[in-house]
Amino acid sequence: MKLKQHLLALTAAATLGSLGLPAQAQTQTEILWWHSMTGGLNEWVNDLAKQFNDSQKDYKVVPTFKGNYDESMTAAMAAFRAGNSPHILQVFEVGTATMMAAKGAIKPVAEVMKQSGVEFNPKGYVPAVASFYTAANGEMLSFPFNSSTTIFYWNKDAFKAAGLDPDKPPTTWPEVTLAAAKLKASGIKCPYTTSWMSWVHLESFSTWHNVLFATENNGFGGSGARLAFNSPLHLRHFENLANMAKQGLFVYKGRASVAVPSFVSGECAMFTASSGSYADVAKGAKFGYGLSALPYYPDVPGAPQNTAIGGASLWVMAGKKAPEYKGVAEFFKYLSNPEVQSASHKRTGYLPITMAAYQLTEKSGFYKEKPGTDVAVTQMIRKTTDKSRGIRLGNFVQIRTIIDEETESIWSGKKEPKEALEAAMKRGNEQLERFEKANKR
Repeated sequence: MKLKQHLLALTAAATLGSLGLPAQAQTQTEILWWHSMTGGLNEWVNDLAKQFNDSQKDYKVVPTFKGNYDESMTAAMAAFRAGNSPHILQVFEVGTATMMAAKGAIKPVAEVMKQSGVEFNPKGYVPAVASFYTAANGEMLSFPFNSSTTIFYWNKDAFKAAGLDPDKPPTTWPEVTLAAAKLKASGIKCPYTTSWMSWVHLESFSTWHNVLFATENNGFGGSGARLAFNSPLHLRHFENLANMAKQGLFVYKGRASVAVPSFVSGECAMFTASSGSYADVAKGAKFGYGLSALPYYPDVPGAPQNTAIGGASLWVMAGKKAPEYKGVAEFFKYLSNPEVQSASHKRTGYLPITMAAYQLTEKSGFYKEKPGTDVAVTQMIRKTTDKSRGIRLGNFVQIRTIIDEETESIWSGKKEPKEALEAAMKRGNEQLERFEKANKR
C-alpha cells in the first residue's frame, strides 16, 4: 500500500512538472531582525513584522528579542564573526559611534536602498533624527526607528491636591523646585524623580541649553572629542539637584528606566523621562497626567534649543545576499510609510520619524485629543546647531555607566557635585582615549 501511494505521489509531481506548475509555493526570503523591545513595545515590534509579512509574499521578517541594547549589540558582533549575524540589528543611539567604527560589519542603509532600487529620501525625515545617523559625507548609515527624546510628565491630581494649577506644569528648573516643595508639603513623599540620569540631565540638558557636552561638536567633529560637562551651568544644575535631594524634593530611583513605575503608580508626582515612556504611562496611570517640555534655566542665552535624540535605529549587517538586502529595503520602505509611522507614534510615544507622518498625525486631530503628545516632536523639529545636533561618542555605553556611578555618589552624600562631575569626566575621557587609539590602527 505504501509503495502504491509513493508511486502515485511521484506521478502527481511529474504531472505538475509537465504542466509547468510548481510542486510547492515559492519559498519566502527570511529577514532576521534582532531587537531589544520588551513588554508592550515587544508586541508593537511583532505587530509591525506581521503587518509587513501580510502585505506581500516575497519576504518574511522574523523579529527576535536578544536582550537589552548592550547584550544584543554584543551578540550581533559575535554572530557576525561567526558568520551567522542577523540582517537587521536594533542599536541604541549611544552605540552609533561604535557601529560606525565596526568596519566591514555593517552596510550603510543608503547603500542598501540604492542597490536594491527602493525609493529612499533622507530629506523626508525629521532633520534632528536624520542628521544623527548620517556620516560626514552625507550618507545615512542606519535607519531611524524608535527615536525618542526627553520630556516632562506630571500628575495632575497630585498638583490639584497640593494647591498647584493641574494644567500649568513648571517650565523652568526653579519652578520645578517650588512645585516639588508644595507637593512635599501636601504629603507626597516623592515630588520629583527621573530616569536616564546622563541622557536627561547632562546630554539633553546640554543640547537644550545649547552648550557642549563634549568637544569636537559633541563628537561629530572627530574621535578626538573629550567630555566638557564641568561648565558653571552644568555644576549649577547638579548643585540644585543635590539640594533638592537633601530636602526630599528629588528622589533618585535608579538607572535607565527603573523610575518609570514610580510615576505610573502615583508615588512620584513629577518625572523626566523618554517620550517612549508614554506607552507605559497611558496604559497604567490611574490619575490625570500631562506631558510637557523639558524644564530649562530661563537666564541661559539660546535656551531652550532642542533636546537630544534617544531610542534606537536599525543597522544592516554586512555579508548578506542581494535578494536578502532587497527584502530589508522593502521592509524599511514599509516602515517609512506615513500611515505606519503615524500609527506607531500614537501607540508608543516615539517620534514620527518623517515630517509626513507628523503632519498626518496632526491632521488626524490626535494632538488635540491627547494634549502634550506632540511635545517630543516640537522639541526635535527645530533647526539644530553644532552644539545641539546630538552626541556621538565612542565607548558611550561605558561613559554613561561611569556618569551613573559618579552622580549616584552625589545622591548618597559621598561626593559634592563638583567632585563627582570632574571624576566622571576624568574616567569618561579615559574611555574616549581608548576608543581613539583603537580606531587609529
